[in-house]
Amino acid sequence: MSKKAYLCLEDGTVLQGQSFGAEGTVVAELVFTTAMTGYLETLTDPSYYGQIVLQTFPLIGNYGIIPEDFESAAPALRGYIVKDPCDHPSNFRGESTLDAYLKSQGVVGLYGIDTRALTKRIREQGVMNAVLTTDPDKVSADGLKEFAIRDAVPSVTIKETKTTVSDNKQHPRIVLWDFGAKDNIERELLKRGATVVRMPAGSTHEDILAQHPDAIMLSNGPGDPTEAQDIIGELRALSGAKLPTFGICLGHQLLALSHGFSTFKLKYGHRGANQPVRDLDTDRIFISSQNHGYAVDNDTIDPAIAKKRFINSNDGTCEGIDYLNEPTFSVQFHPEACGGPKDTEYLFDRFFDMMEV
Repeated sequence: MSKKAYLCLEDGTVLQGQSFGAEGTVVAELVFTTAMTGYLETLTDPSYYGQIVLQTFPLIGNYGIIPEDFESAAPALRGYIVKDPCDHPSNFRGESTLDAYLKSQGVVGLYGIDTRALTKRIREQGVMNAVLTTDPDKVSADGLKEFAIRDAVPSVTIKETKTTVSDNKQHPRIVLWDFGAKDNIERELLKRGATVVRMPAGSTHEDILAQHPDAIMLSNGPGDPTEAQDIIGELRALSGAKLPTFGICLGHQLLALSHGFSTFKLKYGHRGANQPVRDLDTDRIFISSQNHGYAVDNDTIDPAIAKKRFINSNDGTCEGIDYLNEPTFSVQFHPEACGGPKDTEYLFDRFFDMMEV
C-alpha cells in the first residue's frame, strides 16, 4: 500500500491522496495544465520553476519516460499531481516509469484525488499557493499567502555560453538569450541552418553584441517579468542595434516591458496545448501550446511603437506583438511546441526571412 500524501491550499482546503515519486514537503504555486499529451515536455519545461503542476488529463505516464523528448536536463517544477499515474507504460522508446523518474529527480507527487474538482477550484478562485507533503505534521496553510517565487530566471538559465553549429550549409549566427529556454527552441533554429550561441540570462548587451550575431532569440522562462529589471535594461540598450529579434513567452513580455508597456498576472494563466489565438492581420485562428501566468496589457501597447498581431480567442489577451520601427516581433505562445500543436512553427521561418545572410 502506497504512502499517503496531502495537499493544503492557502485557503485552508486539504486534500488527501496517494504518494508517488519522491517523499518530502514542498511549498509552491499550484497551477494546472490542460494538455492531453506532452507530459514529458511539461515535466522538463523550465517555465514551471517554483510551481506544483496539476494535470487535468486523468491518465499520465502511459508512454513512459523518453529522455530524447525532454525540454531540459531536469525538472524545474516542485511538485506533480495527476489523477492516475500509469505504472506499466507501453512505448518502444520508453526507459522507465513516471514514478521512478520523479523519485530520481526528487519531485514530490500526489495522485488519486478529484483533479477535476481541484481544477475548477483554481479556475474559480485563481492560482493559489500550496504545500504538498507526505508528512501529515506539515499540513498547514500558515504563511502560504506570503510565499512568492524568487530568483526564477537565474535558477534555470544556462550557466555558461554554449555554441552549437548546425550541419546545414547556411549559417546565420543567432544568439539564444536563455531565460529558461526549452531545448526545442534551439532545435528549431538548428534545423534551419543556424549557428546557435546560447547565452546566460545575466549577459549584457555588450556580451551579446561581441558575439556578432545576425539575430537574437529571446526565450521563454519562469516568474514575474517585472522582476527582471536588469534584463529589461539590457534589452533597451540592444534595441539600437536593429538586429532581427524574436521573443517567445517570457521573452515576449520582457520585450514589451523594455518598450514601456505593462504586464499583469492572469487569474489562473494559460497552460495547455489547446489555446486558440487569432492573427489580427489575416483573421486566421491557430491552436497553440502555452505556459504562462502573466500577460502584456493590451491597453498599454503604444500604437506609435507597435501593434498587436495575435490575441487569445478565449479572453482577448495579447498573444503577439509586431514592432513598427525595428525588425522585432514576439509571441506569448510556443511555436516550437512539442508534443504539439505545430500550427505556428512557421514563425521561425518568418524570423529567418528577416536576416540578411
